[in-house]
Parts: sequence; C-alpha cells; structure tokens
Amino acid sequence: RLSLAFPWIETEYQGIVMENDNTVLLNPPLFALDKDAPLHYAGEICGFRVHNGPGGSGSAQFEAVVLDRSTGEGLVRSKEPLDCESQKEHSFTIQAYDCGEGPDGTNSKKSHKATVHVRVNDVNEFSPVFVERRYEASVPEGRLFDRIVRVEAVDADCSPQYSQICFYDIITPNVPFTIDNDGNIKNTEPLDSKRQRVHSFWVTAFDCGKNRAQADAQVIVTVKPSCKPGWIGWTKRTEYTPGSGSIPLFPNLHLEACEETVWNIQATVELQTGHIGKGCDRDSYSDRSVRRLCGAVRGEVDLLPPPSPATNWTTVLPTLPSSDSSLVFSFNGSTHVAVVPDSVASAVSGDHFTLQLWMRRGGASTQPLANQARGTRKEEETIICSTVKNDDSYSHYSLSVHGCRLSLFYWPDVSAARPVKFLWKLEQVCDSEWHHLSLSVQFPSVTLYVDGVTFDPALIHDNGAIPNPAPHQRLVIGACWEDLSNSSIITIVGYKGLLSGVTVRPGNVEPHSVVECLYACREGLDFGDLETLGSGMKVHVNPSQSVLVLEGDDIESFNRAVQQVTYRNSLRFATPGVRPLKLTTSLRCFSEESCLSLRQLEGYLVVLQPDAPQISLSGVGPHLARPAAEFEGPQGVPLFPELRIVCSLSHAVNTAAQGMEGGALMSDAVAHTLDGCEVQPLGEELNPEREELLIDMEALKERGLDIINTTAYIAITGAESISVYEDVLRSIRYRLAKGSARFERRFRLSCSEMNGRYTSNELTVEVNFLHSLDSLYHPSHLLASQQQFLHPSHHTGELSGHTLPNPHRNSVVPGAATVIIMVCVGFLVVMVILGVFRIRSIHRRGEGARGGSKEGSNQWDDSALTIIVNPMETYENRMGIATDMEGECDDEEEVVDSPDDTSDDQRIIIKKEGRDSAPRRY
Repeated sequence: RLSLAFPWIETEYQGIVMENDNTVLLNPPLFALDKDAPLHYAGEICGFRVHNGPGGSGSAQFEAVVLDRSTGEGLVRSKEPLDCESQKEHSFTIQAYDCGEGPDGTNSKKSHKATVHVRVNDVNEFSPVFVERRYEASVPEGRLFDRIVRVEAVDADCSPQYSQICFYDIITPNVPFTIDNDGNIKNTEPLDSKRQRVHSFWVTAFDCGKNRAQADAQVIVTVKPSCKPGWIGWTKRTEYTPGSGSIPLFPNLHLEACEETVWNIQATVELQTGHIGKGCDRDSYSDRSVRRLCGAVRGEVDLLPPPSPATNWTTVLPTLPSSDSSLVFSFNGSTHVAVVPDSVASAVSGDHFTLQLWMRRGGASTQPLANQARGTRKEEETIICSTVKNDDSYSHYSLSVHGCRLSLFYWPDVSAARPVKFLWKLEQVCDSEWHHLSLSVQFPSVTLYVDGVTFDPALIHDNGAIPNPAPHQRLVIGACWEDLSNSSIITIVGYKGLLSGVTVRPGNVEPHSVVECLYACREGLDFGDLETLGSGMKVHVNPSQSVLVLEGDDIESFNRAVQQVTYRNSLRFATPGVRPLKLTTSLRCFSEESCLSLRQLEGYLVVLQPDAPQISLSGVGPHLARPAAEFEGPQGVPLFPELRIVCSLSHAVNTAAQGMEGGALMSDAVAHTLDGCEVQPLGEELNPEREELLIDMEALKERGLDIINTTAYIAITGAESISVYEDVLRSIRYRLAKGSARFERRFRLSCSEMNGRYTSNELTVEVNFLHSLDSLYHPSHLLASQQQFLHPSHHTGELSGHTLPNPHRNSVVPGAATVIIMVCVGFLVVMVILGVFRIRSIHRRGEGARGGSKEGSNQWDDSALTIIVNPMETYENRMGIATDMEGECDDEEEVVDSPDDTSDDQRIIIKKEGRDSAPRRY
C-alpha cells in the first residue's frame, strides 16, 4: 500500500537539559503521528532529523532518536555535555519522517519542521571569588558610620541561584565591625585612634548554593584623629630677636579641609603696629635727622618747633608723649591754634613748595570720629591756612579735611586769579590712625603722597562767591582767621586731632624716593620667595606692609605659601613690645551649603629687647691743667683734645661648643650714628662776661648739625657718624677773659643716639689753671697769726706745677694742692708751738740746776734741724725755733708764718735733713 499521509508533530517544543546530563526534557513530549497507521512501514515513524536553528546550533550539538516506531515517541539529547556559562539557551528545528513503502524507506514522507528551544540548567560548580584581595579605608575617630568600606565577591555560575552572593561574614572574632549581605562594613562602636590606630580583619562570602569563597579577603581600617576643619600648627606667640632679619611667622601652619572640596581660598594676615610710634617701627631719630638721613633737600622750615623763648608760638599748644620721642601737638578745633610769626611765614613764600606733616584725626583729647555728631563731622576742619606775599601780590592756600576728604584750596593771586580746589577722597584721613602726608605744590601741578603712596586729585574750579582774603601776610596752624575786610565774618572750624613734624620747604618738590624714605616702615610683613609660589597663587601686600593677602585654589600650594609669610625688621635696635597678629580665612566650595567656615585666629609677635649699645667716651684725663695765659688767649684751650668715642654691642655667646663652661659676653664694635652730645658746666653756669665755650659754627652748618648754646649747656644735635662728632667735640674750646682765671672749672660731656634712647657714660673734665710766681699772693687767709717769708729762688723749682694764684683775680689753688698745703701748715704751727714751750721748759730747768751742767740724756736732740734767721737782726731779738718733723711730707720744704709780724722780710725755713748732714746756712 502506498504511503499517502505525512507524519505530524507539534510546531514548537520547550526543552530543559542539565549541565551534567545530555537528555533534553521536552514539553510537550516528542511524539510523531502518521495517519497511515497501522499500515506496516507507511504508518511507522522511522526517525527525526535535526536542523540548525537561528543561533547556528542544532545538528552539531543535538540529536533526536526514535524510542517507539509505532507510537512515534522520540527523544532529544545532546551529543556532548553542555556548559550553561558558555551558552544558556539553544534553538533548532526538528522534522519527523515515516518508514515509507518498505524497509528501505522508499517514498517516505516528512513532517513539517518544529522549533525546539532548549535551556541549559545551571549546576553550582563555582565558588565565590572576591574582586579585591585587600580592602583599605581610613575614618576619623569618635563617630559611627553607615558604611566604612564595601567588599565585593562574584560567582562564575550562570544561574541566579548559584551566581548570586547570598551573604558575607567576618571570620575574625572580636572586632568592632559588622558586614551586611551586600558587603557593606560599618563600625559597631566609635573608634579611638589612641587606643588602636589600625584595625585588620578577614571576611568571606557565600553564594546562594552555600558555596564559600575560594579565598578570604583582608580589610584594613585606619583610624584618623578627629578632623576639625581649620588651621593646624598655629602658634599664638612668636618671638623676634632684633637683628634677625626676616623670620617665618607660620613655619608649621597648614589648612585642614577635612576632605571638603574647595575651589578658592583667601587668607588675610594683619600685623597691628599702630601703637608703635606713628603706625610702625621707624628710625628713632628726630624728624630733622630723618630728613637728613633720607637725603632730603635742606631748607625746610619747622612750623611746629619745640616751645622755647625763640619759638614761643607753640607754647599755647598742649603736647602729648610719643613712643618715638617726637613732639606731638594736640588741637581741639577752637582754642588750640598756632599763629606763626611773619618772619617765619615770609621764608616759605612762593608757588613751589612741599608741605609735610604727620596727622591723626580725633586725637586723645577729642572723641573718635565714629562717635561724633553727624553735623560736626560734616564741617570742614582747617589744618593750615596761609597768606603770603609774592613780590607785589599775595597768594593764599589752606589744607582742610572734611569727613573722609582732604582738600587743598589754592589761590595763586588773591587780587586777580580765581581759586582752585584740589580734592582727594581718602579713608586714611578718617580712620583715627597716624598717617604721613606729603603735599608737593608746583602750581598748577599738585602731588599728594599718603603713607608713601601717590593719590591723584579731582580738580575743582570753585567759582562760588568767595571773599578775597585780607591782603596781609599770615600763617595759622589748626584753624583759619576771621576776615573782617568786607564787614563779613567767615567762621572756619579748626582742626581736631594730632599733628607732628609740620614742615614747609620752599622751592622744588621732594623726589618720590625721599618721600618713601621719610615714611618707610622698618618693620612689616613680607613673602619669603616669590619663585616658590605655586601656580594659581596670588600675594598682595599693602604699602605699609601691615596687611598681606594670599589667594589660591589648591590647598597644598596654599599651605606652602602660608609658611613663606615672614616678619622683617631692618632696625638694629627695634622697638621692643607686642605686635598683635590676626589671620582671617575665607573658603569657597563647590557645595556652598556645606562649605567650611573658619574662625579668625589671633596671636601676637613679641619683639624682644635689643642688645643695648655701649657708647664709651674716653681719651680725656680727669684733669686738664694749663697755664692761665693759654685760657685767656683768643682761641682758648680745647676741652677734649684727645676724645675717643667707641660704640659696641654686648651679647651673649655660647661657649659650650668651645669647651668652656657657662656663657660669656662678647662685645662687637659697630658703626653707629649719634644724634646728640651735650657739654655742661658743673656748678655755676657760665658767666658770659668772664668765660665762654667756643665752637666752629661754619663746620657745624656744613655737617648739617644744630646747636643750642646757653650758659647752662651746649647741645649739638643731628644724626651723624661717630667720627664727625669726635671732630666737632675736639674743636670745643674754653676761653677766659683777661684777669678771670679761677682755681678750677669742671665740665661734663655725654652723648646719645636714637633721640636719647641710648646714652653714653658721663665724662667729667676738671680744668686747672696754673699761675706763675709773679702772681703769688700773701696767704694771710690761711693763718691769721702767722706770716710767711720765702726767698723766690728757693721755690721756683720746687713749686713748679703748683703756682699760687693772684689774690686780685679772685682765684683758688687747685683743690688737692690747697688741702695739702693747709694741712701741712696747720701741722707745722702746732709743732712750732710745742717746740717753743719745750725749749723754754729746758732752759728754765738748766738755770735752776747748777749753771753750766751738762744736759741729761732726755734732752731734745736738735742736730737734724737747722734754723736760719735774718742776719740783720740779733739773736737776742729773735729766738730760733726747732721742731720735730717726723711724719711730714718727705724731702719737701714747708713754709710757715713767723710768730712775729713786725717784719715782712723775715722768713723761717724749716728743712728736715739727715742726722749726719751738716747744717746749711745762708
């Protein structure tokens, strides 16, 4: 029978096969039906053919076999083991065919192709493996964290059941950490870096088939000390030794941002030096001396000099103490006004001049500007007001402050030209701090320097109704006058504040370098090395070097820059004291909400006491003995002909390194600049009619030194070298008028530097006047009852250097010689009287005993004495007097007055000789 029907199978099958099995379980089961059944052959299924599917798999990996030809049951199986990890699913087609018409399968029929989808089921053949063998993390102490670190393990199995990690476990016991099923590790208690800095433990992982990881992972947690955002390494106190140059202020300072991401950092370092002198540490010399040291052109006129009889216009102004020894005048805006005399004002006329001054608004006697009434602050305060005569015309100018504005009102010709007003808006004139102003007028050009910085004015032509100033010369400081020329009163508010060093110099303006030198602070903030400044860093320092600003975007570069901030002081003898320090920091973060806010740091810099210089005056003996005629000469006698001035520094040195015990002081000779010396007569002041001190005024003027010459002292002032002062002091001469020689005169010399801050020793010289024998006087004032007779030939040689003064010159013998002579003469008088009584006693005793008897052993031996009497008189009228001279001045003739005053020619000379010497008679 012919095969007429085709075999039939399902159109699609779903199959499952295990990795460790090759039999595919199909759903539905594989059955092929043939409608020719039960015909032999034609109704039987002889086989299945496998065709490749869309994925290319099929015939190569799977096969289908017939289990029962009659029922058409079949089986699909893999030819080799399948790997789920390589391919989870396979797709192919299958076709059934019958046995045809005979055993050889002739005319067999084929079914349609059915699609078979086979899914390979996974077997848990792999264990978890950690991604990292070691995990590290660092956390700050004292906090509980939700997650410190996350560990991760993977499984190579393909199925979710076996490829997923079901849980992790910490296998190290007794650690303050826990781990969740996702591998997140956190601490179970706050960590303490002091107790344990590093924690190390092991963890493992399990997949959902309960396979443990092949190798465990190590976790290391480092505990950091608590992170507090801010500056670390801040030192509140910093010491500076004068002469050290520049020192870093913050050598160990660095910023801790606690992992906060910042994009801009700005730090402001402020050094407060307003209480040191006039704003900072400067040369401790007078304003005039500083001008000389800075090379300023001479010819300035001091408008506020120290009060004196010659400069009495400043006596009405109250003065305040100053740490730099300068004179500070206070103005109250009303009664405190200085009217400069016309003789001084006429010296500063012209339209080319330089006005310089130190000013501080407010002052000690007035309220601070911030506390003043609003109306008071708006009134214009005049600092200086001047009308001067220029040839046939008058010019007028006034310098005023108005709030925070400084104005110069200038009228080149009050009778013709219109006034011009120059205006500057400055914070410096209203901050109640000391500031230096230098105003150079070279009309129509005006230049203003405030603290050494140039400021350009806004030029204003004042065309309002302004009364012309009175056509007479006047210069007022602290206010301006009332003008009554047009029957109108102009009320101008005076200046309220402090002024110092107000000078005007006519002529060409000062160079900028001189102005900078006059103001220059010798101390301030600085930056160490700009070449080491990192990229993106900026440094700005204000002119007075009291404020330094750092700006950058990288924390590491910023920390290196902060450590380069230095303090410098170029003065050898810096002003000791405390300088407050402030550090203000502002941060800008990418996240403005969580950006750090750092508090202001405050500290102070202590400038230690410098090693005091030792100014030594020497080379002049305590006595200066010269003949009186030399003092009476036209040039006098130099007081300090061999004066030597030496300045040295004594400082401690470390001798331990040299093998010596303890310390030592080493003195270094240094080149110094003195600023004053004073010569003062001790005792009575100089009498101008009888004596004077001479000095070369032209030499002083050439050296730029000033002198104050009074009867009480001579003061030479001005900053100059030691050699110049030596030459000047050696040239000082003491001269007497004819017939005014005295016994002695004492002078004291002392020098100083830095406005009297350091002084020398006091060198005292005693001037002795030597007189010739022609001027010897009758010394009846020494012994009223005695009279002395002396042959001039006997005393010319022996009294050389101790000549007696002329009584008509009202003089005394040098002090030491006078005392010796009086003591010796008194002693001789006593001995003469005792000798007279003894001789008379012996004479009477000899007459009472047997006349002509020999003298006993107790008789006085006068063989060593010689009595010389006047040969013109007899022995009966004069009796020789012998006396014992033990204890007297050896080998020196003594002169005593004779007991008898009847003859001026009679003199008794008592001379001590040896026992064996023969007596001399004249």
